Amino acid sequence: MARILIYFAHPGRRYSRANMAMAEAVDHLAGVTLVDLYGQYPRHDIEIEAEQAQLIEHDVIIFQFPLFWYSTPSLLKEWMDLVLEHGFAYGSGGEALKDKIFMCAVTASSPEDAYSSDGFQNYPLRTFLTPLEQTARLCQMRGLPPYVLYESLAASEDERLPDHVKGYKRLIMGLREERYECEQAGAYEVIQAQDLKTLLRDEETA
Repeated sequence: MARILIYFAHPGRRYSRANMAMAEAVDHLAGVTLVDLYGQYPRHDIEIEAEQAQLIEHDVIIFQFPLFWYSTPSLLKEWMDLVLEHGFAYGSGGEALKDKIFMCAVTASSPEDAYSSDGFQNYPLRTFLTPLEQTARLCQMRGLPPYVLYESLAASEDERLPDHVKGYKRLIMGLREERYECEQAGAYEVIQAQDLKTLLRDEETA
């Protein structure tokens, strides 16, 4: 089975509904390590060598976060700046992350149709994730389309949140058990809970 490492970054954890529910759904799964960045590093004193060792030990790296001002929360960016060093993650001799799978799990407050040239966000959601996707390429990782919850603030009110959280757990288990159709998923712009029906093979429905 693949070993999954999830970096969960949310500076307002006590106000979170979607991201906290997602994290709680996968936190104790076998073969899954969940790192609550803001809980572990409240003073931003990131332990670089420990984080690098942890990256080496896992096969799938997932960044889970709410989209903040079209980017990641600041601690996740700082983690990237410090941990993904030249000679470790990229550059001469930097092949520690080569061939590992990389994926984002993102919540966005705007509705899906806002993320287009005709919508009020003007660009597709993936445009705002381009720096992360390019980082994965530079580190020779295999990037997959993000798992996305649009209009996340209203999701708990219109009953979409339970399906999304359940889907996140199914996704993580599918990646762990190597049942996720990575090649097929690559044709998607983003992955949503309803897409997992065709992207997870041999799934038990009990």
